[in-house]
This record gives sequence, structure tokens and C-alpha cells, in this order.
Amino acid sequence: MKDFWLSCGHHLLDRDEGGGLLLTDDFLKIYLARPELVPPAEACETERRLHAALLTDPRTPVPASDIAAIADPDARENWQVMIAFRDQLMRHRTLEAAYLDIVRSGIKVPHLFLNQLVHVILRNALDECEDPFVLRAGEIFFRPQRMTLHEGSLIAADEETIAGKSETPVSPLVSMLGIPPQSEIDVMSEDNADHYFEHSDQFHVALDLSGGQRGHQALAQVMARWVNHLLGVPVDVEPFSEVRDATLSWYAGLDTEGTKIGDALWNGEELDDALRARIVGLYRLTFPDTSRVLDDQKDGPVYLILASGADKVLRFKPQNLVTGLPLTANVT
Repeated sequence: MKDFWLSCGHHLLDRDEGGGLLLTDDFLKIYLARPELVPPAEACETERRLHAALLTDPRTPVPASDIAAIADPDARENWQVMIAFRDQLMRHRTLEAAYLDIVRSGIKVPHLFLNQLVHVILRNALDECEDPFVLRAGEIFFRPQRMTLHEGSLIAADEETIAGKSETPVSPLVSMLGIPPQSEIDVMSEDNADHYFEHSDQFHVALDLSGGQRGHQALAQVMARWVNHLLGVPVDVEPFSEVRDATLSWYAGLDTEGTKIGDALWNGEELDDALRARIVGLYRLTFPDTSRVLDDQKDGPVYLILASGADKVLRFKPQNLVTGLPLTANVT
């Protein structure tokens, strides 16, 4: 089996009998290696003692009074955020369960941590997948994409990579694994796709998301895998190309802009050319088994709308696939 996305730390986690990810001490220690948490030379004794104690046992209870005693206010805030996130992970049997609680309850988690959680959970959902188009499409779930029209094709490229913001790795594992800097961006094609596995953690391959292309279909496959993995509900997701073909009985925006477009269509508004141009992908989601679908939605598809912002950046919200479907409350 070809491995991929080593930087998410999936190899440091265990799995339960249902395939969910079990938290380990080694995985927690990744966060303690982050520059925000490693005490600098001028750090106070309280901060040094806390960091050392957690390196020995990353599950050590940390009273709020210990964090309040840290002298540096920025360090105090970093530790408050980190310990709250750690405790959230520890409260649940699996990382998947912790994530579901976050998105369903509206728990405030920094985007960085939420994206890292999506990264490792999606790595689990796509385990044993060897289709590089599907894996590259999966990156959209946890990394913003810059959308560009090039010779009639809609191309998605990693926003941080093309903006030159990735000199400091998002994950400390990137440095630990010695993953090299990003190289020149190429668009994935049948000729170069197999090379994806050699540099899957560099995020420097662009994807053609034009209607009818493999990238468009690959993203649909990732969405289906994500829903089934997290909710245990098999779904079929198929792309289509014309918004006028949709009669919305239920819809979910896959990002803020997609939600705005869905709301406009729901209210019978006409989309102007500028708003229509922001649409990146349209998808129909159906349920082969409707036993856990709300009674009044059993016959109709769910329309999924994906769009970029005015800045041409696509910011996918995978949580909307969890919270935005017409499912009964007994879905896990």
C-alpha cells in the first residue's frame, strides 16, 4: 500500500475495532513540539515546569491556576487553547467522536487545530486509497485553494504554497520528517499523477476542477467517503454542471459563499454573472438507504454547492457535510 500525508501524524495513532482513531501520547506530544508551546530562554519557571511535565505525561491534568501562573500573557493564551483542545480530544473515545462533538456543539477551536484534525481523520477515511486524484482532491478539505481560470480550465492550487507562506511548516512533523520545501507547481495529469505519493506532504500539485474532469469527480468521491466514515451513512455523490438544473428541496453550502448562493436560489433570486462565476462545483448527494433520512426528504437529493470567495480563494467547510444533511438524530 502506498502511504501519504505522513505529516498529519496518522502513524502515531491507534484504531479501535470500528476503524476510529484512538488518541495516543505520541500524537499529543506533536503539539508540545510546536514553537508556540516550547518555552523560550526567557520563559518563567511555571511554563518550563508545565512543558516538562507534559512531555513526561501529555495527559497530566492541568489546573487553570497553573496556566494563570504563567508570566507571559501570550504563552498563557497559547496554553489555555492547547489544554482545552487536548481535553476535548481526551473526553472522547476517538478523534472522529471529538470532531463530531466540536462541529455539532459549536465548540470554539482554532482553525489551525480544526484543519489538522480534519487532515488526520480524512487520512483515516481514505486509508488504502491509491487514486492520486482522490487524494489531491482531499487536500481541499483542510487547505484553502486559490482558484484560477487557465485556458478554459478551473485550476485549484494550494493557497499557502503559491503565496509563499509555507516556509514555517504548519505541522512540526514536517520538520521532523525532513520533508523538503515546495517545488514548482504542476497541474495533476494522467502522466504525472503517480508521482503524488513521493511528495504528498508538500502540497504543490494543482488540480483541475473543471466540470467533467477527474478532479471534479474525485472531490465527489472524497465527500462520499467523509460522510460514510464519520456518520456511518453510505451516500452517493455525483457532480453536475448547471445550477439551473437543480430544484432545491434541500441544499448544503460547502463553504460560506456556497451557502450564500444556496440561500439566494432557495429564495428564488437570480444569480448575477459575478456570483455565478464563483461557483466551483455542484453536486447531488443521494442516500441508497433512506432509513436514517428525514421522512420529508427521502425522495429528493441534497444539492451541494461549492464556491470561492471574491478573493478567488476556496475555503471548504467539511463540517457542513456533517451538520447540513437531512438525517435523523440517531446518526452517530
